[in-house]
Amino acid sequence: MTSPVRIALADDQALVRAGLRALIERLGGIEIAFEAGDGAELLTQLAATRVDVVLSDIRMPGINGIDALVALRARGDSTPVLLLTTFDDSDLLLRATGAGAQGFLLKDAAPEDLQDAIKRVAAGETLLQPVSTDPVRARFRFRDEAPPSDTFNEREVSILRLLAGGYSNKEIARTLFLAEGTVKNYVSTILDKLGTRDRTRAVLKAITLRII
Repeated sequence: MTSPVRIALADDQALVRAGLRALIERLGGIEIAFEAGDGAELLTQLAATRVDVVLSDIRMPGINGIDALVALRARGDSTPVLLLTTFDDSDLLLRATGAGAQGFLLKDAAPEDLQDAIKRVAAGETLLQPVSTDPVRARFRFRDEAPPSDTFNEREVSILRLLAGGYSNKEIARTLFLAEGTVKNYVSTILDKLGTRDRTRAVLKAITLRII
């Protein structure tokens, strides 16, 4: 007998969580390990409980779905994340893709689509549907597509993802348990490698070159 897919469910609306829980329990083959009302609670519980997939709303107060995703990847947790979204979230989807999301799902998706998406993401697939990120990437495309002067290590990619999430040097330092001065040095190195003058250009170029 195949083990059920264990998921974490995060949404700030209790009624939405209750509805999703009831739906998922009827589908079979999927087990909710825990629920979270926001990104902070999600991150805390994920530190103690292993799951196969995180199913999270993008829009939550405080630490939203993307912020939680960025923090999760920055601390080295590669648990697949499937974000619940709406069609008007295109700009957020670009940020989420750069931060390492495995997939997106419309909130009004059919039950069978929800079940299929969770199982496919758990199996290692990437589902960048229903909103294609290519047109969104095109809008944010950075004119300078020259390759970086050097490769990026794992720590530098983590910092780039946090920069894409809008984190300050102080917030990055706290997230990665580094000194603020160390983060500043990393950011300077990242800018030099990308040949950009500021953080915004660095993030846009990193997204264009698919470094993040």
